[in-house]
Amino acid sequence: MEKRKIIFSPPDITEEEIEAVAEALRSGWITTGPRTKEFEKQIAEYLGCNKSVALNSATAAEELNFRILGIGEGDEVIVPAYTYTASAAAALHTGAAVRFIDCAKDSPEIDYDAIEDAINERTKAVVPVDIAGIPCDYERIYEIVEKKKGLFTPGGNTELGKRVQKAMGRVAVVSDSAHSFGASRGGRMAGTLADFSSFSFHAVKNLTTAEGGASVWKSIEGIDDEELYHTYQLLSLHGQDKDALAKTKLGSWEYDIIAPLYKCNLTDVGAAIGLVQMKRYPGLLQRRKEIIERYDEAMDRLGIWHLCHYTADYTSSGHLYLSRIPGADDEKRREVIVKMAERGVPCNVHYKPLPMMTAYRSLGVDIKDYPNAYAFYENEVTLPLHTKLSDEDVDYIIESYEASLKECGFGA
Repeated sequence: MEKRKIIFSPPDITEEEIEAVAEALRSGWITTGPRTKEFEKQIAEYLGCNKSVALNSATAAEELNFRILGIGEGDEVIVPAYTYTASAAAALHTGAAVRFIDCAKDSPEIDYDAIEDAINERTKAVVPVDIAGIPCDYERIYEIVEKKKGLFTPGGNTELGKRVQKAMGRVAVVSDSAHSFGASRGGRMAGTLADFSSFSFHAVKNLTTAEGGASVWKSIEGIDDEELYHTYQLLSLHGQDKDALAKTKLGSWEYDIIAPLYKCNLTDVGAAIGLVQMKRYPGLLQRRKEIIERYDEAMDRLGIWHLCHYTADYTSSGHLYLSRIPGADDEKRREVIVKMAERGVPCNVHYKPLPMMTAYRSLGVDIKDYPNAYAFYENEVTLPLHTKLSDEDVDYIIESYEASLKECGFGA
């Protein structure tokens, strides 16, 4: 077969996005402004939420979710060991402690039974991660936090946080939905499944704003959504009580700083990309599904384990294609990835568990305490999956994987 040059995860940008950015630049309004507000509106309408807040990353979105809850020093947040660093770092930024939980056997999803065992008097939030765009079992998670609500004592290091925790009366479910924009479970969109959710619009995500993210939340009885939205705005714009758009109104130059807060807003340049991507998104999701179905057929033929993205219970956003080589260890898995690279097909690993990383080992965690996470990691290979792939590219990737596996001693 003729060698091809495959890119692992390029952004799918057309002339329409480029023209939208040019229009934003010509408008003279390039920071947070009318396009960002329209993007927020469209996100909320698409997901079925009352409000959304566009930010500069999913990490910032998750951190602000914790800060809305008033989570901080003395609190504990439950995070899966099998995830990217942002899932844990956002909680650590607030001063809270992270309690890592192993994933379930032969799955990248958090072990739900282990969540129940880990909840204690200090626990203020659990962070399910929708790996690869597949929504977690939120019904099971809510059963757990309701069952354990007798251990929950409302806290909060802000007045709003105190009120939110009291109104909820249990551990908060704060989803890392970075991968799952457009996914659904039980007929409900990701973003409406957890109490708070954070999405990523980074360059490698299904829908991109180059850099970007968003926070969304379920309405909480007794808490005004407009108050929450305003607080997110304060948190993301230095604690300034007017954004730049509001200050353009006649005579509205004056503002106050209510606290020395953070700077993590999305720009109108990014939102211009996002607005075009929103129009194109149904087609982008459909193309991902087509590629996944072709991969699934090949993996089943080759005897390679893979995630199931589409079932009667849920529909994935199809963000990543995770496969596992039966019987392979870390060394053999690396050999396969090198063989793929030699054929012009870059692969990845999602993820190296956090307890293996220097930053988290320094907190005293040991990968030996997370055997399921390590077992899933050591033979996992992520194949390229994006909407710039042609059918011929997909065929080439499958052929390359089969040949690489055989060269490394796997398969017939």
